[in-house]
Amino acid sequence: MISKKMTKALNKQLNHEFFSAYLYLSMSAHCSKNDYNGSAKWFLLQYEEEHQHATRIYNYLIEQGASITLEALEKPSKKFGTLLEIFKLSLEHEQLMTRSLNELSDMALKEKDHATYNLLQWFVNEQVEEEASVGEIIAKLKMVKSDGYGILMIDNELGQRSLPENGDA
Repeated sequence: MISKKMTKALNKQLNHEFFSAYLYLSMSAHCSKNDYNGSAKWFLLQYEEEHQHATRIYNYLIEQGASITLEALEKPSKKFGTLLEIFKLSLEHEQLMTRSLNELSDMALKEKDHATYNLLQWFVNEQVEEEASVGEIIAKLKMVKSDGYGILMIDNELGQRSLPENGDA
């Protein structure tokens, strides 16, 4: 049985995941507006992935017989700067999410809530991939600096991204 404290914390994370989706949708719109179509697709898929993460927490809370508390989402920015700046913001956001998920994992261990801990380990492992992926993109963008052809090549490469077919994003 899940504690009220853990239910409250997971609901908070659920809302963080929905905000993440909202933020990435805004980043996608920014990229589209600035003709970074590959990056727009990359961020749109990131939006879908974050929505799936929120749904995973939602379903877990339902399975546990816990109450769902949906909060109003903060309005994300719609001005992000250069492609490098937007990916740096993405990395900062992912690092924030990692800290939040690590704190939740610590709470689950302290409460000896093994079911919730197992759920959260999936997210912790996912965050390693998220940060590495965005870090790689940042490294490539730093490498090409302001070279338009290099940025175009990276943007085209980002447009090749697809979500895993098993929905395990």
